[in-house]
Amino acid sequence: MKLRSVVIFAFASLPPVVASQSAAAQTQPSPTTEVQQSVTVTTAIPPVPLSESNRSVQTLDTREMPLLFNNVTDYLRQDTTVNLQSRAGSGVQSDISIRGTTFEQSLVLLNGLRINDPETAHMNLDIAVPLDALSRVEVLHGSGSTFYGSDVIGGAINLITERPQPDTRLSLIAKSGAGNYGSLENHLRADLSTRRFAEELAGSRDTSDGFMVDRNYSSNALSSETWLTLKPGTTDILLGASDRPYGANQFYGNYNSWERTKGWFAALQQQIGQRTSASFAYRRHTDLFILLHDQPSYYQNNHITSAWQGALRRADNFGANATLSYGLEANGDSIHSTNLGVHARNQGAGYVNLSLRSLGRFSLSIGGREQVFSGGDSVFSPNIAAAYTLSSTVRLRGSAGHGYRLPTYLDLYYADPTTIGNPSLKPESSWSYEGGLDWTPASGLFTLSATGFHLQQKNGIDYSKYDLSAPWQAVNVANFSYNGAETSVRFRLPHAQQLQLGYTAVQATSPPPGLISEYAFNYAAQSSLIAWSGQLPGQIVARAQLAVIQKTTQSPYPLLDVSIARNTGRFRPYLRMLNLSDTSYQEVPGVPLQGRTIMAGAELNLRLRSK
Repeated sequence: MKLRSVVIFAFASLPPVVASQSAAAQTQPSPTTEVQQSVTVTTAIPPVPLSESNRSVQTLDTREMPLLFNNVTDYLRQDTTVNLQSRAGSGVQSDISIRGTTFEQSLVLLNGLRINDPETAHMNLDIAVPLDALSRVEVLHGSGSTFYGSDVIGGAINLITERPQPDTRLSLIAKSGAGNYGSLENHLRADLSTRRFAEELAGSRDTSDGFMVDRNYSSNALSSETWLTLKPGTTDILLGASDRPYGANQFYGNYNSWERTKGWFAALQQQIGQRTSASFAYRRHTDLFILLHDQPSYYQNNHITSAWQGALRRADNFGANATLSYGLEANGDSIHSTNLGVHARNQGAGYVNLSLRSLGRFSLSIGGREQVFSGGDSVFSPNIAAAYTLSSTVRLRGSAGHGYRLPTYLDLYYADPTTIGNPSLKPESSWSYEGGLDWTPASGLFTLSATGFHLQQKNGIDYSKYDLSAPWQAVNVANFSYNGAETSVRFRLPHAQQLQLGYTAVQATSPPPGLISEYAFNYAAQSSLIAWSGQLPGQIVARAQLAVIQKTTQSPYPLLDVSIARNTGRFRPYLRMLNLSDTSYQEVPGVPLQGRTIMAGAELNLRLRSK
């Protein structure tokens, strides 16, 4: 399954930015200075700060106009480079891919910690925390294995939480709504903040009877995050759990299937002074699959995976214009499965990255990672990115980097009458190249970002066959590549209005003659977006978005969404109208999605300000 590329507001990079900054800062672009990326202090030190990577990155603020969105997939649809493949509403069993690659080749992180499941790269948005716990989403376009290791061939998505604002001592936000198809949504977030302690509790429950038989779902998540500001630095403790049963009719063929996934996530991140951080996380995930819902004993699988990870990272500044980031990481995962068996593996890595800024008009970032696997095999992933300030308003950038992906346990060991894994699979590897420009005229009325990219893959993993009657077989496809371009323009209009235009086009090399591919060549060849948002009279905010998407196997289809809400006050009603055109479409071949959906509700917003 694949994903698309889109546009980006530039010279950002991937992880939550930090290093040695001591406070959040925001700088508006001026006629004589280059555009600055906002900086937020976090507990963990990332491999590279956003403002120093010279890479194509999109940042999505989930705390801005939150009543106009209801799940992470709603936000990601603003990025045309991202190809979403959902099987139901509310992001149920959603796959994600970037720049035409498969869903297995994009990494999802939570505060810089991996949450991809080792069983299967399906459901890589099955997140153990509610949307309400997140403050922003950062989307890295292109290879990033230097920073995050396996799976970052097409890109990475970093979901970031944030400590409650110190000016709010106590807050309670409760939202409830209902819509057609028997849809209900209930969300809650409670914050408590003092000088040395902060706590945030968040919970969500989204349910639906389904728009067709056996397509009902119940998506539930609960999280707690605690911040303690003590010596030697801030301690961040995050706990999350999710439970998502859903009807899977047509998900895996012409069967009235049923599935239930559960997830648990625990993370501890510790700041050690201004330049060092340590982190440890544990994730457990279960996946119960029943082929025939009305005959559960006929065929079912039960997969239980666990994964742990730890990291020690440091960033040292040398003068005002140089930062050396380096660290050690280790992780491991295991599976106990009725179909895949019992397996485990471990790996460790070391990385280093040097960022040089303001060398006249030039800046440079160069780094590498050495990853060592169980059994002694290893892979080296370098990355280099540079930028040149052509004028006070135009910046040119380019990068090249290596990516790789280990096969999932499903790739290696799965077997049923229609699909066969392959224990002899080799890891995927890739080289990604891109060049682009960012233009912000002195007037500041608009920003433009444009990028061209080329991705060359070796030993790509796909399920394929040469005979329609044969089962799907996991194989390494020798070599194939993707070429594409992405562009984005944002206009600032009067009265706090904004207009966004985005377009991404991707083309892959043709599959070998006679090969029938299940995933590798099912991507969004073109994706375009026009979106307007603004403030209306009466303290009302509104957003309208039209996306037109063309998958390689389909004709173009439009999706029109319109949302409106009250943005201030204690009582805030809202209305969301999704797929207003009532388009019949499939993001996953063979899996129809629901038509026009209307949700209405209200939020209660209570805040006690600090004196």
